[in-house]
Formats: sequence, C-alpha cells, structure tokens
Amino acid sequence: MGNRTSGAPAMADVARLAGVSHQTVSRVLNGHPYVQEQTRSRVQAAIEELGYRPNRVARALVTGRSQLIGVVAQNTTLCGPVSLLAAFEQVAVAAGFVVTAHRVNVLDRESITKALERHRDQRVAGIVVIAPTASAHDAVDTVPPDVPLVMVDGDVERSTPLVTVDQVAGALAATNHLLDAGHRTVWHVSGPSDWFDSLGRIKGWRSALRAAGAEEPPIVPADWSAASGYRAGQVLARMPEVTAIFAANDHLALGILRAMHERGRRVPHDVSIVGFDDVPEAAYFIPPLTTVKPDFGAVARDALDLLMARIDGNPIGEVRRTSTPTLVSRDSVGLPADRAFRAVRKRKARGVG
Repeated sequence: MGNRTSGAPAMADVARLAGVSHQTVSRVLNGHPYVQEQTRSRVQAAIEELGYRPNRVARALVTGRSQLIGVVAQNTTLCGPVSLLAAFEQVAVAAGFVVTAHRVNVLDRESITKALERHRDQRVAGIVVIAPTASAHDAVDTVPPDVPLVMVDGDVERSTPLVTVDQVAGALAATNHLLDAGHRTVWHVSGPSDWFDSLGRIKGWRSALRAAGAEEPPIVPADWSAASGYRAGQVLARMPEVTAIFAANDHLALGILRAMHERGRRVPHDVSIVGFDDVPEAAYFIPPLTTVKPDFGAVARDALDLLMARIDGNPIGEVRRTSTPTLVSRDSVGLPADRAFRAVRKRKARGVG
C-alpha cells in the first residue's frame, strides 16, 4: 500500500506519501484553517491509505509525558477567557489529547506558579496558559525551557510562544466606527490596567483618535463587570458632551446602557456605544449592541498548532500568531444628535420624509 513502512504508520509516513511537511500533516489533523484545500485532500488521502491514527499514548511511553495537555486559566465567568478555554478543549480533544485545566482564583504569580507545578507533576505533554497579565508571564519564566508551553493573550514583547487576538486592531475598528458615524470624539471605559487585553484596547482607541485629529478624553477606568460599567455610565450620563463610548467589553457596555436609560439618555439617539467580545446576549440588549467579535476558534487552533510543534520537537518558525477580530454592526450606533437634526432639516427642505 503506497510507501507504507513496516509496523504502524507514523506521521512522517503520511507526510512522505502526501509530499508535504510534518507540520502540514499536524495542521490537517488539527483542523487548522490555513491549509489549502488541495493539500488537505492529499493529506487526508494519505492518512486513509496508510491507516494512520495519531498515537499519543505511544509517544508518552517514549517521552515520559502523557497525552494530557494542561491549561492554566482564571476561575471566571468572563466571556473571553471562558470562550478561549472551551474552544481550546474542543480542538485539543479532536486532535487526540485530553485536557486538564487548573483554574486559579487570582491571577498572581504564586497561584499561577502552583498551577504550572501541578501540571508538571502530572507530566503533561504541554501547557497552555490563558492568563493575560504580567504576573502570568513572571510565573511562566520559572518553567524550564524544555517544557512545551504556549501563552494565550499575553505580552507581545516577551519571547514565550504566544497566540493572541489583535486587541489594537479591534479597538481601532470600534473607535473608527464611531468616528465615521460623525462623532467628534469617543470616550473609553477601560478594563483593568494590569490586563494586556485592556492595554491593547486603550492603545487602539488612542491611535484612532490621534489619526483622526480628534480630542482625546480622559480614560474612565473600570473592571470587566456590568456593575463597573454601570458606575462609569452614571458619571458619563451626566455629561452632555459625551455622545460616543467605546466600552472595553460587552458587560461594561451593558452596565453603561442601564445607566444611560436611567438618566434619560437614549441609545443611539443621544449616545452611541460599542462593546468588545460579542457575548451571546449582545444581539438581545436594548438596543442590540454593536461590538467587536474575536475569533476564539482561530486562537485555539493556532495555540494547539504551536504547542504540538513544540511537543513534537519541530521548529515552530514564527512564535507569534495573531487573529484579527471583526466589527459586528447592530443598532447601538447612530449619528450624533446635532448631525441627525441637520439631516432631518435637509430632508424636510427637499420635501423628503
């Protein structure tokens, strides 16, 4: 049967028969989207012809590591971390791994270090850390370099293999959407200052304002909760000059919507709002929320791809993988009141409407 070697076929046999690299076979097995369809078909045909099955248990007997992948994540209900963990578990299980997660209540160095040590005691095949704070990187620095490890949404300035959502691009899209609607500037309700996600969104917001020559209002600091957004919204609702707000996540936006409603500020007639994350409920807010949607599935696939390359001892090339989010336009953004009034007057002058 083709080029099949004696004994059980290996991934290298599949790569040889399909005429592709070992890493390409790995990507096909993981369902990675960045593989040409013709190449994917060749690899799948080779897998079928050889009867190849990934054997993580056999690899574990050779390397001393199990087929487990360890994940360190925050014990939280926040949409981003929860969605990333769920997406990673799905792609890892599909690739033949078992995922074991250690959730920490506090994203400090001590808690994350202990979680990493527990995974190493389990002799996991590799570790993924979903903890986008500086303390997480400080903890990761204690892990020996021979342990396969990938960070998700971390510090782009460090050398650790990293997969991330392009927070800056997402914030640029959100802010420019509000500016393009005619707002003179955009206020920002930020996330926690020790999160890289929050810092990236501040950077994108600020860059968009500066590129447009718009005034840069002071940042309104918050955490990630709807309650924090509500408190920020109570302040902003009392300021008539505030006509556009970019909230660092959808939960903040929800709290802001409540505060605006209580103060009689209509959205989007008086104030326009854009969030970030596209939580499942965002389309059912009143009004439905315009937001930025990360591709958590793409992040998960890239994280597994990098981790498997390290587990297999293959060169991983670029140690940074970035996924660009997309803007989802709904009903929470409109013309600022003065422009809307002028537009109505023009239509009436033309005898329209």
